[in-house]
Amino acid sequence: MRNKRIFVALTNDISTDYRVHKICNYLIRKNYEVVVYGRILPNTFDVKRDYKIIRKKHLFNNNFLFYAEYNIRLFFYLIFRKYDYILSNDLDTLPACFFASSIKNTALVYDSHELFSEGPELQGRKFVQGFWRKLEDYLLPKVKNAYTVSQSIIDFYDDKYQNKMGLIRNIPLKKDVLELDDVVFPTTKRTILYQGVLNPGRGLKPMIKALKFIDNLDLIIIGYGKVEAELKAFVIEEKMTERVHFLGRISRDKLFNYTKKATLGMVLEEPLGLSFQFSLPNKLFDYIHAGIPIVAGNLPEITSIVKEYKVGVLVENYEPKTIAAAINNLLNDEALMLQIKENQQIAKEILCWEKESEKLDIYFK
Repeated sequence: MRNKRIFVALTNDISTDYRVHKICNYLIRKNYEVVVYGRILPNTFDVKRDYKIIRKKHLFNNNFLFYAEYNIRLFFYLIFRKYDYILSNDLDTLPACFFASSIKNTALVYDSHELFSEGPELQGRKFVQGFWRKLEDYLLPKVKNAYTVSQSIIDFYDDKYQNKMGLIRNIPLKKDVLELDDVVFPTTKRTILYQGVLNPGRGLKPMIKALKFIDNLDLIIIGYGKVEAELKAFVIEEKMTERVHFLGRISRDKLFNYTKKATLGMVLEEPLGLSFQFSLPNKLFDYIHAGIPIVAGNLPEITSIVKEYKVGVLVENYEPKTIAAAINNLLNDEALMLQIKENQQIAKEILCWEKESEKLDIYFK
């Protein structure tokens, strides 16, 4: 009897998309044959995986033309091949996956990494945002097997479509296989770390300004994205080049070496649209597993984890002096720092992929 075949579609970079990687490995352990379909992106990493990876080079890499090209090519790729399941990651892959699965009578599973149509990049762009909202209105009520990353997103979609998504949070493995790396930061000071995509609304500009009110603490930024050049210019403008250090892209297999070396971790996503308002970033859990106290914005999902497990401090607003005060109070309270680290050791036994992934069983039978 042959193993069932699962096709996984995404537009993100497979070399850095930890969520997709974990789910693919889970499916392999369940004896599925997994094929991942993505695209060739600039500065990507070559990765060796236990599943097959197909990467297509596109004529367009941004905006509407990219999404159109991607979905047309993906649709025709699927039409001429046989799979038992199609796993669509995020709304930008769903049109092709939905129509191909309908024509081929293939089981469709949808993984919503965020509240796509309410993302910060769409705020103020009425036509573009309206397009994605209409797409959600058409497709999501018809998708029967779907899950997402936070309870707030589940509630939002259920109120709108009565579609009762499941909850699969983006949590690290407790026992991950990682490449060990001897990491040296470009500073001898204590550090606060940001790791993730450099897009609008990540709280980096307020954090950079807050450094002026904090002694002996530098900011480490790991990642890449749309506002990278803008942030580097902002650092120069604020005369903070000696306090802010950009390390660029680091492969997921080596990232934990950097995370655990930091003094603090920042999760200062700003409420720029409902997608951020309801977000539960994976770096929050990465910091817990690394044992570094968290400085977080007061958004509902993030607040819930920080308060329930007592793994960090919350800032009341995004004013630089407010952020600085919260950080200074934390750094000056050695007993609190130690207690948070002890709490994180307990929390990571509960908030781990080994437990979270068990909920995937109902989607792939």
